[in-house]
Amino acid sequence: MVETPVYMDNHATTRVDPRVIEAMLPLFGEAYGNPGSMTHYFGWSAKTRLGEARARIAELIGARPKEIVFTSGATESNNLALCGATDKLARKGKHIISVTTEHPSVLDPLIKLQRRGFEITLLPVVRAPDPAAGLISAEQVAEALRDDTVLVSVMLGNNEIGAIHPVGEIAEVCRQRSVLLHCDATQAIGKMPVDVAALGVDLMSFTAHKIYGPKGIGALYVRGRKPRVRLQSQIDGGGQESGLRSGTLNMPGIIGLARAMELCDEEMPEEPERLRQLRDRLFEGLTSSIDGVTLNGPALNDPGVRLPNNLNVSFARVDGEALLMSMKDIALSTGSACSSSDPQPSHVLRALGLDNELTRGSVRFGLGRFTTAEEVEFAVELVVKTISRLRGMSSLM
Repeated sequence: MVETPVYMDNHATTRVDPRVIEAMLPLFGEAYGNPGSMTHYFGWSAKTRLGEARARIAELIGARPKEIVFTSGATESNNLALCGATDKLARKGKHIISVTTEHPSVLDPLIKLQRRGFEITLLPVVRAPDPAAGLISAEQVAEALRDDTVLVSVMLGNNEIGAIHPVGEIAEVCRQRSVLLHCDATQAIGKMPVDVAALGVDLMSFTAHKIYGPKGIGALYVRGRKPRVRLQSQIDGGGQESGLRSGTLNMPGIIGLARAMELCDEEMPEEPERLRQLRDRLFEGLTSSIDGVTLNGPALNDPGVRLPNNLNVSFARVDGEALLMSMKDIALSTGSACSSSDPQPSHVLRALGLDNELTRGSVRFGLGRFTTAEEVEFAVELVVKTISRLRGMSSLM
């Protein structure tokens, strides 16, 4: 018996793992000190815990502890990376390269920078129905680079269609031209191995609440050598985080982020493979039971180009919002949670070349650690039943 409502919106946020909560609890009680208080035991204890968590997080992504800057989440990390880097590099040049399908927390700061005189090049992605739909290539980046290019920003895994960009190859292109590369790895962390040295990135954003950790805590990797990346702080005050991000540190959140990342590492690669099998079963169940189902994004049969927990499909002759409103027993979305209040069609799906009907008929399934095979079967049955009913009603109008 499946307990409802069933949650399949894990791209938006995830349930906090009980093991993460257990690790965080002492920080709300006996270990509540501020790591900035250096005159008593409570502060010393907090600073020790902070150092251990920072070192563990750094180790898990192949970084050094001093290269981890804690923030309130991936949105702040992206803003700090983009605005902080360009503030330092404006004299060198004012050209930035990114991708049309980036998250709003990258695209919106780019618009802000454009108003300040920067020129932005947004690279187009491969269009549907190509098996590589949603991807860009390192060659595209190379062709777009100019003498005044100072920054490239490319996400690792897309939050709507799961596309995994060849960031390592892009990094090599950027390195040859001495251009900084920022990567939003928010959706990829925990779903695939992520190592900043292997990827070759200079800046990398990530957050806890996408990997079964708490909301309100994230981090930015800032390369400390070869080359050392310099940022201009965007929040000033007490000078925490080496002056890059002032504000009292969220100690429970930091401990939660470290524990969440540890658990993802411990369950790699079995958990991604489990999710991939569930995702494929979900797609097979939908396509075998109803017609007019279109896969959005890269092919499912190549794990190197698509996140294992992502399925984005369009249903012909059905409005995605109407479909979701008709299914109270399952939690899904039609796109990014950060733009769910925007009535405009998904900019990611429009970048794939989808028309208005398919864009508005899209639904995003985000599977997670707590998703079961029984829930997948329940979702297939409910979606098929609801689509059949909605199409029947439409034919009578």
